[in-house]
Amino acid sequence: MTKKIRILFADDNKAFRDGLKRLLEAQPQYQVVGEAIDGEEAVAKAISLLPDVAILDYSMPKLDGLSAAYKIRQAAPSVETLLLTQHDAPYTAQRAIDAGVRGFVVKSDASRDLLPAIDAVRQQKTFVSSTIACGFSGGSISK
Repeated sequence: MTKKIRILFADDNKAFRDGLKRLLEAQPQYQVVGEAIDGEEAVAKAISLLPDVAILDYSMPKLDGLSAAYKIRQAAPSVETLLLTQHDAPYTAQRAIDAGVRGFVVKSDASRDLLPAIDAVRQQKTFVSSTIACGFSGGSISK
């Protein structure tokens, strides 16, 4: 049996967290190991739980997703980070990737792109949502 990909996710919207949890738990290859309501909690849980992938909302209270991703990478470099966001500008994705985030998924693309993004970042490949990938200039983009 293949080892499950351990996932932590953080979003300040409870309804979105609940939906994301249902989506992830329906996939046999994933194991949800934690969830957080803000960036500070995400960092603390990532350090204590050491998930394979941390999915972070870009806009969260206390600490935004990009800052949380940076802190996670500093404290727990084995944890791959993926931003899940409403921001759909290629320059925002570029900024995130340049800062060390492995994946960038626009929430409106999540039904199509989130699961492939998780798999890509777990394999240490860069992933950018398909709707903004054409405007993205850096790294390799998995689809």
